[in-house]
Amino acid sequence: MIASVHGRVAAVSPDGAVVEVGGVGLAVQCTPGTIARLQVGENARLSTSLIVREDSLTLYGFADDDERSLFELLQTANGVGPRLAQAVLAIHPPREVRRAVSMADVKALMQVPGIGKKGAERLILELRDRLGVTTSDSTLDGPVPAGLPSVTPVAPWKDQLTSALVGFGWSVKEADGAIAQLVPVADEQIAANGSVEIAILLRQALQLLGRA
Repeated sequence: MIASVHGRVAAVSPDGAVVEVGGVGLAVQCTPGTIARLQVGENARLSTSLIVREDSLTLYGFADDDERSLFELLQTANGVGPRLAQAVLAIHPPREVRRAVSMADVKALMQVPGIGKKGAERLILELRDRLGVTTSDSTLDGPVPAGLPSVTPVAPWKDQLTSALVGFGWSVKEADGAIAQLVPVADEQIAANGSVEIAILLRQALQLLGRA
């Protein structure tokens, strides 16, 4: 198993990056939140999980070991494959996933494309005892439970989007212009869910820049 990669970021795209390791460019599938942390030409370390199929080898990359561990644990639930597990982490950070599962927050899990009400209920039933218990929302602001790796702090959403868009080849000025148009969208997300959905904002920013 390839547990991590460390090297220069050669390219980024909406769904992943190429990291050069020992002269070899490794294609790594990543969530928008992870992609936003990467800069072409700079060194990066990604925790990784290799998915082996009869006709393919796919390397998934994550900001830290905690995110990778949760990605692998999600796949132990019935009906959850790597694509859906990655989609969960594209919408919610690890702590929010644990909170949603431990507190049976079906609506939060249904925000993930591909998860309906029955799928969310099944995830809660199968994973509640294995993801770690969160008794209240206030625990999200406290220390990480014993035995769990610390989670890398997430930069403000504007900084994340700017980094991602610049990595895709847009100028800072162009990125700022697109982001300015998305401020009302982000405000609505915060009012409705208490957080910003980076994956959705990144797709909308790319659409705005593509039309421009």
